[in-house]
Amino acid sequence: MAMEDPDKKTEVVLLACGSFNPITNMHLRLFELAKDYFHETGKYKVIKGIISPVGDAYKKKGLISANHRVTMAKLATKSSDWVEVDDWESCQSEWLETLKVLRYHHQKLSSPDPTNSLQNAIPLTKPGRKRKQEPNRHDPIKKKNQSPDIKSVPQVKLLCGSDMLESFGIPNLWKLEDITEIVANHGLVCISRAGNSVQKFIYESDILWRHKNNIHLVEEWITNDISSTKIRRALRRGQSIRYLVPDAVQAYIEKHNLYSPESEDRNAGVVLAPLQKHASDSKN
Repeated sequence: MAMEDPDKKTEVVLLACGSFNPITNMHLRLFELAKDYFHETGKYKVIKGIISPVGDAYKKKGLISANHRVTMAKLATKSSDWVEVDDWESCQSEWLETLKVLRYHHQKLSSPDPTNSLQNAIPLTKPGRKRKQEPNRHDPIKKKNQSPDIKSVPQVKLLCGSDMLESFGIPNLWKLEDITEIVANHGLVCISRAGNSVQKFIYESDILWRHKNNIHLVEEWITNDISSTKIRRALRRGQSIRYLVPDAVQAYIEKHNLYSPESEDRNAGVVLAPLQKHASDSKN
């Protein structure tokens, strides 16, 4: 059996799921921080970053249409040579668990034939549109599939902030088995402020503690407090958001007059899709 090259680096793809309502400079910084962290270990090579905006069926209060959110994310990443936007998740008619999105991207990287990549994930809700939604597919990755060595498939890790990690503790928001599969089979990359309580949160969770070696905590020393919520608030008040979001995103928001008191009331009083789904699942 051939000896494995000790200098061979594990290839990693970083996947960020979320509302991106709108995308901000903070979202883009998460990718850069995570890439630096992995490269500094000397063991990993980050080959791609993927932004996957959630679909409209998520029903979050103030969530504007996926079409606008995807377009803004594409404008924001236009100058990046490694971060891209994938609209597969946002094109689904129903809300998808994050685990299914992770599985989809893992299979897309593993399968030489993209049409087969969903066999073990979920059925496509909009057949016939899939190929059209993969304009950013990186063809060089196909070369990896010619080798029977399964290790050549890049690892897809979920990139998040400490708020997403701590949301694992919110009842009915996440399924326990989903959290387990995410941390056991894929891995988390969590960007957190120095001195944040994320380590304590991991310590207090048996599942996260068991898989703590697959949870990469990246300390953010140059702190960045920008959030989409604060951006929307500034826009409702007619305040400037320049230098908080990419210029092209700011121009797009202004052109389409995207965020207003009316848009913030969208989905008001509607139960968030995962809470609705998991609450009904537990009754059955």
